[in-house]
Amino acid sequence: MASTFQERKLRTVFAAFDADGDGYLREEDFRALVARWNRLPGVDPGTELRARVETLLMGWWAALLETGDANGDGAIDMGELLALVDKLPAMVADVTATAETVFDAIDANGDGVISPEEHRRLVETWNGRSADLTGVFELLDLNGDGHLSREEFALLWRQFWMSDDPAEPGNSLCGRVPGQREG
Repeated sequence: MASTFQERKLRTVFAAFDADGDGYLREEDFRALVARWNRLPGVDPGTELRARVETLLMGWWAALLETGDANGDGAIDMGELLALVDKLPAMVADVTATAETVFDAIDANGDGVISPEEHRRLVETWNGRSADLTGVFELLDLNGDGHLSREEFALLWRQFWMSDDPAEPGNSLCGRVPGQREG
């Protein structure tokens, strides 16, 4: 069962993915999410990375529909999404693999790290709009070296999806969770 904090976090995920704002996640919403990600530098038509991004996002939609569509209506409502929280700890390998593709899509210059600007692009792509990220990158930069390594990003991504601890920095990876204190 999702905690109050996890519910707040997942409501932000739901809102980011619900492109038409109708209160349901449908295939069209995930196609709109793919379109947002396809606008990133390096996720160009015909590239291996674009194929990976589309396969990843539509694969998560298929998995979400298969495991979460309790009433079989072809859509996921907030309650159905919340019911999936207990299943995430058994999906560590899938979540980590997702982090790899997201990292590659966000690392626009291919230098193997995510800069503060690339992180901003992640949040804006994720949410479909700009966000106040004051102090967020500093919280995420676990070793204080000015960027996120692939390993840091994978840990933060797992925390984002699985953590119930508001103090874990990964919860802010895609923007601050409403009601979350600043780090």
